[in-house]
Amino acid sequence: MTGPGKRPGPPARLSRETIVRAAVASGDLESLSMRELAARLGVSHSALYRWVDGRDGIIDLVSEVVVDRIVPAEPPTAADWRSWLARLGWAAHDEFLAVPGYATRVSRPHRHSRAFTTMQDAVVSAFTAAGASRETALHSWYIFGTSLVTWLGAQEQRLLGDAPVRFDLFLDSLLRGLPAAEPPTLGARPQPPGRT
Repeated sequence: MTGPGKRPGPPARLSRETIVRAAVASGDLESLSMRELAARLGVSHSALYRWVDGRDGIIDLVSEVVVDRIVPAEPPTAADWRSWLARLGWAAHDEFLAVPGYATRVSRPHRHSRAFTTMQDAVVSAFTAAGASRETALHSWYIFGTSLVTWLGAQEQRLLGDAPVRFDLFLDSLLRGLPAAEPPTLGARPQPPGRT
């Protein structure tokens, strides 16, 4: 809308979707600079900063889109929480590795965005659906999330070698080992010899 003394400007050229599309098309999210992204979008460097607050802001936007794609639409239940997490794990595998540099970036220490909270809440809901207390569900989330993201980052960086990587075996082992409501027994700190 225009008012007295205001002229209509050019149509908006930026949106969350166009920024994410250009960032993903760059071929390597890990090394993408703000200047390069602005050039890809055909906008000034300062115009891009109105949408994102630097490289972390780009990762945040991409993360929002990725997490929207990987979290199953239906909530987990007590009967299907492991298969629900398996679907989420496979979706993460496909989406993280489809964006060059993304798994590597998020497997390293970084600030957490709204997307992180969305994924955390979804995974915690799976563990609580299985009967875990909120505290156990949060601990299980940290195990699941850290393991999943670290594995995908290592896979992308080829840290696991050149042999075919069996994500199905990794995910199966992870999901079998995660507790629902039971306290861990094998992971408990052993008593020193001679103590009872």
